[in-house]
Amino acid sequence: MNEEQFKAHEALVKELNDPALRAEYARAYDNYKPGIVARLLGYLLVGSGTLVYGKKPSYSKFKAIEVIARIPYQSWEVATYTLLTGLYSNEKRAIELTKTSTFSREAQDNETLHVVVLAQICKRLKCDGFFRHFLIPILFAFFYFWTIYILYMLSRRSALELNYIFENHAYHQYQQFLVEDGERLRDTPVYSEFLTFYGRNPRNEYELFELIRNDELVHRNRSIRELQAKKG
Repeated sequence: MNEEQFKAHEALVKELNDPALRAEYARAYDNYKPGIVARLLGYLLVGSGTLVYGKKPSYSKFKAIEVIARIPYQSWEVATYTLLTGLYSNEKRAIELTKTSTFSREAQDNETLHVVVLAQICKRLKCDGFFRHFLIPILFAFFYFWTIYILYMLSRRSALELNYIFENHAYHQYQQFLVEDGERLRDTPVYSEFLTFYGRNPRNEYELFELIRNDELVHRNRSIRELQAKKG
């Protein structure tokens, strides 16, 4: 993302640390009802993750979530360029697709931050087993990429709604983690060269996970705003 977009996103995620502002921001889409296709795929996606990693939030579960969370944005970007190949002469459609592609690139950078930092934490805590925490997420990501690609080509709405469901799940998992482990997280410093490279400087893991939680909420809401912008 460019510097202006980065600053706007960072200002928003910091504002969302205020519980009242976050509740107001979330309320706009808390009761959004995705279509049947997105609900079915979302049930399979979230259910599979719960089966493998359990219901309780954990570092290793978050690492798997973030490996997968990057995939829709990468897949959308490839799909939008595929569609643009045949739609260059349709300016309205080209603008719409380009806006989605811009959102995809912004979110990819942000989700990359999450997975790199979480991978370092898991490495330090030795909770990154090869099978459950590397092989399964990588294989799932490969198939998820092409599933989302095909879904986006057939139904942009379903693809964005599925992302809403997954990001909503991630948001609530991080919130639960902060509530249940807040005291320990506040006493745990965080060290990451990638955080500094990205432009974030949380003092402890609580501040880190606050920002990640807020990122996921922004991604959740933005997914539906993209649909509403098209209707508008």
